[in-house]
Amino acid sequence: MENSTSSHEWRKWLDEYASRLLLFARQQSRNAADAEDLLQEAMVEVWNRVNHHELPPLALVYTTIRRRAIDQARREDRRRKREEASAGTDGLWFDTGLMDNETCKLVETGMKALPEIYGEVVTLKIWGELTFDEIAGVLDIPANTAASRYRYGLEALRKNLKDVIL
Repeated sequence: MENSTSSHEWRKWLDEYASRLLLFARQQSRNAADAEDLLQEAMVEVWNRVNHHELPPLALVYTTIRRRAIDQARREDRRRKREEASAGTDGLWFDTGLMDNETCKLVETGMKALPEIYGEVVTLKIWGELTFDEIAGVLDIPANTAASRYRYGLEALRKNLKDVIL
């Protein structure tokens, strides 16, 4: 049987090194919340890497934090670039080849006002061209619930658009 590190030993190890690791994570990330997420993700990765049987070398943890921070920064940069690129199209959600800019803005305003549970179903049904069974699979809800949310979403969208147009 392999030598297994007890949960007590892990807690003791974390008590000793957590503040140092968090300090490093803060240095590597853009804000405190990201640093905490970064440290947690790194610790889970390291814990799995050592197969829960031994305490990890500190260098491995620091390396993992740094790699995770680089990945996180790249994701954020890509997201920011996508948002900036979409701002070049007046920030519209919709392809203006489908509708004129004013119509796009009206529909976007109406969609943004929808509760999220309705908006996602309306988007998947109309623009995603999915069936209610497919939407149910994507959202992990019954097909009847998807259909109801679609119906309620369209009713709310009509009201939202009526309020915007008038």
